[in-house]
Amino acid sequence: MADEHHSLPSPYSTGLAGRCPRCGEGKLFDGFLKVRPRCAACGLDFAFADSADGPAVFIMLIAGFAVLGAALYVEIAYEPPIWLHMVIWLPLAVIVCLALLRPMKGLAVALQYVNKAEQGRLEK
Repeated sequence: MADEHHSLPSPYSTGLAGRCPRCGEGKLFDGFLKVRPRCAACGLDFAFADSADGPAVFIMLIAGFAVLGAALYVEIAYEPPIWLHMVIWLPLAVIVCLALLRPMKGLAVALQYVNKAEQGRLEK
């Protein structure tokens, strides 16, 4: 069992690349964010994959910190009009969020697989 765990590819490289967490070869996504039913290379069933809102929350925190920090710096340093802030920072926030969403969801799914994460159950 421990040998199987050590033979797995890195969940970070496979998740960020959108590859199967078991073999590292097959594609994880079918479209932009829809997870495939199974890996085409090794046949792993992706039914376990439920990243929920986790990646979105982390992305909002990361993008919010970066974009807001840059916007505050520009405001203090240059004092541009508000319309210029809107033209610069709103599209940048959308681009940063969309660029990070797929890799973060892939990472969440890969870490779920490696750590054998599943829904909690109450024992009777």
